[in-house]
Formats: sequence, structure tokens, C-alpha cells
Amino acid sequence: MKPLSPNAVLGIVGGGQLGRMSAIAAARLGFRAHILTTEADGPAAQVAHAVTIGAYDDHDALRRFATAVDVVTFEFENISADGLDLLSSLCPVHPSGRILRISQDRIAEKTFLRDAGIPLAPFHLIETGSDLAVAAETLGYPFILKTTRLGYDGKGQARIHTPEDLAPAFARLSPHPLVAEGMVDFACEVSVMVARNAMGEVVAFDATENRHRNGILDLSLAPARIPAGLATRARELATDIARALDLIGIMGVEMFVDRHGGLLVNEIAPRPHNSGHWTMDACPVDQFEMHVRAVTGLPLPPATRHNDAVMKNLIGPDDMALWPRIMATPGLLAHHYGKAQARPGRKMGHVNVLFPHGGLPGEFGVEDALGPLASPMEVNGEINGDADGHDVGGDQGEHSP
Repeated sequence: MKPLSPNAVLGIVGGGQLGRMSAIAAARLGFRAHILTTEADGPAAQVAHAVTIGAYDDHDALRRFATAVDVVTFEFENISADGLDLLSSLCPVHPSGRILRISQDRIAEKTFLRDAGIPLAPFHLIETGSDLAVAAETLGYPFILKTTRLGYDGKGQARIHTPEDLAPAFARLSPHPLVAEGMVDFACEVSVMVARNAMGEVVAFDATENRHRNGILDLSLAPARIPAGLATRARELATDIARALDLIGIMGVEMFVDRHGGLLVNEIAPRPHNSGHWTMDACPVDQFEMHVRAVTGLPLPPATRHNDAVMKNLIGPDDMALWPRIMATPGLLAHHYGKAQARPGRKMGHVNVLFPHGGLPGEFGVEDALGPLASPMEVNGEINGDADGHDVGGDQGEHSP
């Protein structure tokens, strides 16, 4: 793949905050960003060189978009794979529609990872009530029942504690089929951002420890507080998956660390990821520039960090009520997504806090550094993962409504 020249046009499917930050990174590298979105004044459209308004399966809009760009990428998974196929017939698309289809469906995703030799929690395809009964007998109680498509930020899933929970959960969750996942003896969740270009260069950022609240990512700590060997293994697993997929672009790989020191991959997201936002202030080249470099054919520099960091999401009206105090607090590096209405559960922005390399403090030190955003940081329980020891978060799709 020949590298794109300055002033080439990067087409981004999706108009949310990931598209916004990707467009800003593209501009730093001399590219122009053209957004395909359903929102005329969404986060990405506000900073783009050009915008096409249209549905992600609107063939006329897709064709207009394709004729105006040099390469296409996407910023979240809940788009039309068939629409991406149409785009790929007209211009280069990275990551590919094949990878999008794998990431859109939990069964396809888990089957691909299992066949690639990647360690996973046990899972079962659930098409009927009888399948669910068999899964319950095999997995034991409790276990997690999830939709296979469109779930994000903890949505589209249920915890199954007893046989009496089976039928109501099966009826409530849709569309079918579903997937049943065995519980993990959960210690923490980590993620790795990994990038690969068409020349086969692969780089992986340091593993990040993730803390969730109400099913939505709350904090990311970089680097993850896990043994060095385990952190290296997490980066190796992410690299193996990127190569197995023949990825061109960046990808977030979420993993569970169990209490025995094992790693189990939870899900993949072939685009920039909420848990990689710390790289924007702690790394010479952040996840968004790395993604733009990969899809435009540029070399990939080392994914190094010059600082340790904590990322705190700003969610809904409660967090945004603190915006004036955030702006007045030294050390809080704030990123606003340009969304006008702060609805409950909606990701409005994030804040990064930097520490010296190797100097990430303990829990009280992190709380102190977050200032007005500080909240109790439990090691286990609802704040970090889930009360029964298995995280049920994940942000497939990334967009908060």
C-alpha cells in the first residue's frame, strides 16, 4: 500500500467522539477528514473538512461519500457491513468488512478467537430454550447471558443465578440467537490497543487497567497494575489477534485477569477505544494518530509512553455539572466531545491526569489527583467490574445515546 500524500481525504464512517478525535489526528498529519454521519452537528462533523449526511446503508449516500475520499475507516461497529462492502468496491476500506462482521457478532468473534488459539471464557450459542438449559448445566450458576449483536456499555445482557431466571431472560433479550458465557474468577479487566499497517508492522500500547461503573467505563489506569510478565503476555495476545485478523488500523482488545494470574480475552473492537484515551496526553503518538497512520499507509512509530496516566470518563449531567471546576483545576487535562445535551449515561468527554513514568500512585493518590472528579475506588465489587466477580461492561459500539 502506497502511503497517502498530504491533503488526501480520510473518510470516516460514523459521527461520534471517536470520529472527532480521529479527524483531529488526521489534520495534524496533513490529511482532510470527511465524515459520513446521520448527525449534521455531531461531534465529528464539528471538526471535519467535509460531511455527507446519510444512513449507513443508503447506497446513494455511500456512493457520494466514496467518490470524495481516498480511503475509508469507521469509528464504531454498529454500522452496516453491507454498506461497508459497497464502499470497498469503490475505494480502500480499513479495517475490512470481514473484520467488522466478526466484531459485530459475539459468536463469530468468539469462534474466530477460539480457532486462533486465543484463551476465552467458556461460551455456548443459545438459539432455543433447550440450548439455554444445556448451557446452564454445563456452565453452572451464575453465568452471563448476552445478545450477540448491538450490546454496549453493559446493555443487552443478564445475569442468570437460578433456573427460574432462564425463561424470563431468554424472553427479554433480543434479537436471538444469544450467547451464554461462563463466569470468570475475576481479578480485574485490562485492555491493549494494538495497531497494524498494510506492511505488517505491529505496535501495541501498554496494558491498561479498566474500572467500570453502572456497566460503563469509569477509569482507565495506565499502566495496568499487574505483574510485568502478565502485561507482556497481554500485549502478545493483542498482537497475535491483529495478525490473525490481517488487521489494518487500530484495535482494542479487552481481557479478564483471573485470580490465578491467567488472561482471558473478552472482546475486540477494531477502531479507537475508550480505554485508549489516556494515550492522547501520555504518549508521543496517541491511539488516534496510530490509527490514521495505519489506514493511510504511513509507518508506525513505537507505541511508547512518557508518563503514567489515569483517564476518567465524564458521563451525563452529573459529571458535566463539574465542568467549570474541572477547567479551574490544575493537572486535569480535559477533552470535551462537543455534545450539546448531557443525558444520563451519555459520554460527554474525558479527563486525563499525568504522573511521572513509573510513578502511578495508589488509590488515595489517584483520588487526590482527580480533585472534583474523585470517587471511592473499590478494588472489587460494583465499581470495579461486578459484584459477583465478572465484569459485565464492554463498550462495543462506543456511542452513548
